[in-house]
Amino acid sequence: MSAPRIRVLIVDDSAVVRQTLSEVLGSDPEIEVIATASDPFVASERIREQLPDVITLDIEMPRMDGLTFLQKIMAQHPIPVVICSSLAEEGAQSTLKALEYGAVDIITKPRLGSKQFLEESQATLCETVKAAASARLRRIQPARVVEPKLTADAILSPATHAMAETTEKVVAVGASTGGTEALKVFLETLPADAPGIVIVQHMPELFTRAFANRLDTLCKISVKEAESNDTVLRGRALIAPGNHHMLLKRSGARYYVEIKDGPLVCRHRPSVDVLFRSAARYAGQNAVGVILTGMGDDGARGMLEMKQAGATTIAQNEATCVVFGMPNEAVKRGAVDKILPLEAVAAAVLKDAR
Repeated sequence: MSAPRIRVLIVDDSAVVRQTLSEVLGSDPEIEVIATASDPFVASERIREQLPDVITLDIEMPRMDGLTFLQKIMAQHPIPVVICSSLAEEGAQSTLKALEYGAVDIITKPRLGSKQFLEESQATLCETVKAAASARLRRIQPARVVEPKLTADAILSPATHAMAETTEKVVAVGASTGGTEALKVFLETLPADAPGIVIVQHMPELFTRAFANRLDTLCKISVKEAESNDTVLRGRALIAPGNHHMLLKRSGARYYVEIKDGPLVCRHRPSVDVLFRSAARYAGQNAVGVILTGMGDDGARGMLEMKQAGATTIAQNEATCVVFGMPNEAVKRGAVDKILPLEAVAAAVLKDAR
């Protein structure tokens, strides 16, 4: 007997977006769009009539905004929510707040009339909804009081020995569904002189910059959206920009990143596999690989290459993952040295990157 289809409720004030999303999601035999709603009040009625497995939710809507509705859902009857956001810089902050409030992931609103966008995004949209349906919903943590960065580190990067030594360690991290909050937990724990870190988080373009800027205010290390030729330094994390691959490269004793266009790899751009494969090639035994929560298998092959090149590899354990897909695929391929709860990953990285 075939598994029941994933029931989706689409909430968006644009009739065109509702129709387009319905067609895209409805094209997948594993997904059924059970209803659409033009605002949260109509959505509440639809939920009373039939409980969906996943809700796609717009942020900016009349009568009640998406953030308020999301908070009500999570407080009253938690349902996996995927934020459907327009590619607007000003909306990125609200979208990131939605992830903090318990939304599982972000998808980009369909750009009408763009055939390539619809073809590429169809797989992404459907995969994201499927991941959300199997996600373990998090208990929302109270907001942490942020200590302002008042030291010189706020302006000057911490001193690095990368130019003088060829044994400098590099940490390569990959994450997808649930990864924004997992990365926050991981990075907040690190000291200001932590090894240089390169990160791929599956996220649409424009949101990665807002995400990096947000993390930069929360962490002792500096965090920025990567640009080509950025040096990998102690005390800094570089996050791949959405819709671009990021490779780790090396010139003498200096590690740096290269940002590239290119086809989707493992249905993603940026791809964790692309980052991990480059880390295996250019850093080898000087790398530590970390694979966090996420749907699918992106990163599993690259992590195996890292391990074969002498790197230490770490996977987040199932109990603390929102979705155990990516770490599990890496474990099944024999690519993982250690399987750890999220809270223990930072300490293990610091130990392995000494």
